[in-house]
Amino acid sequence: MSEVLRLTEHRPQRGVPLTTAQAALLTMSKLVTVAPEPGGGWCVTADREMVGAIRLSSAQTSIDLTITPKLPVRRLFFLLGHARKGVDWHRHTTSVQEQQELVPAIAHAFARMCERALNQGVLQGYSTIEESATVLRGRLRTADQIRHRFGQPLPAEIRYDDHTVDIPENRLLLAATRKLLRERDLAPATRALLRRILVRLDGVSPLVYGQSLPAWRPNRLNSRLHSPLRLAELVLGSGSYEFKESPGLRVDGLVLRMWQVFEDFVTRALADALRPTGGRCLTQDRRFYLDHAKSAKLRPDFVYEPPGSHSPSGVVDVKYKQVKGAKGNTGDLYQMLAYCTRLGLPEGHLVYAAGPGTATTRHHLHGEPGVTIHQHVLDLDTEPEALLPQVDTIADAIHPGQEQSPCS
Repeated sequence: MSEVLRLTEHRPQRGVPLTTAQAALLTMSKLVTVAPEPGGGWCVTADREMVGAIRLSSAQTSIDLTITPKLPVRRLFFLLGHARKGVDWHRHTTSVQEQQELVPAIAHAFARMCERALNQGVLQGYSTIEESATVLRGRLRTADQIRHRFGQPLPAEIRYDDHTVDIPENRLLLAATRKLLRERDLAPATRALLRRILVRLDGVSPLVYGQSLPAWRPNRLNSRLHSPLRLAELVLGSGSYEFKESPGLRVDGLVLRMWQVFEDFVTRALADALRPTGGRCLTQDRRFYLDHAKSAKLRPDFVYEPPGSHSPSGVVDVKYKQVKGAKGNTGDLYQMLAYCTRLGLPEGHLVYAAGPGTATTRHHLHGEPGVTIHQHVLDLDTEPEALLPQVDTIADAIHPGQEQSPCS
């Protein structure tokens, strides 16, 4: 029987009764910080900006770890939905509000999306099949026939296109469904919906562990599956990639990196706000280096280029942390100064997830002509409808006086 440990993001839990093996397992996961307490027990803090539910196991012990985000689930869903275009959350707002935990809420939303999409029938498509057969079908793979059959006519190495349910879209849905069914805290209704999805996807082959996820392209034929497919990619892409440096650690579950959720939301919302200007919005721009030898690469979170120009006029870096009041975070100011110096910009923008108030603070740095860094704080505790106008204010500071033309 696994030990069950429930934490809240950035909130220390004291007096946790752990064995030495369990404390070592949590430390190995790098999801939490574990420290012994003088009076006995352990202090465990989820301070690595990770949330979700995951089972950690080794040869000695196992732990079911749940980390609840500081944000209410409904607001986190808004950030996720806006950051990942194609996920239609608004139809599931009521059911999300009823969920207190992140992973059960994601599982319920996914099950409802799949149910609605598959009620119209399971999507079929053409898949290329290569196999050995006693009857010629499609085309003969001549090179393989000679290589493997040494001139014998049968069995024949053939290739043909088959109209089947075993296509990338359905394989993603099946894999996400099976993964979510392994979660421990699902409501009976959610579990029943997920099991019905397994029945509907009969004939779809499971994904092979360790292989890349199958690629799919949004089109008119699979439009009804866009939302569940985007969510399936989120579920399948949030597993053991964080734990490759610990070969003795086995993991299974769903973990979200909150800093990436926040960064994706801000950069996507800024791009949408700046779309009418006609400029280019680039994320994680890798074109620039700090030194002439090109050994120190820069990667700003967001770069804006005005229409008709290939030179940036605005740079933004996103921080999922609390700003230290009007004094600012010195390390972040250094980082933005490097961006502005290399890009030749007089101003830069830092966007934080928390701080004392939401008013913009300006830091005028020494130098000639000097650099001004604008320090913005988004109020994530506000209602989702009031959050986007805050991003619009930052966009206006990056490019005041927008013109109406299509943005790339």
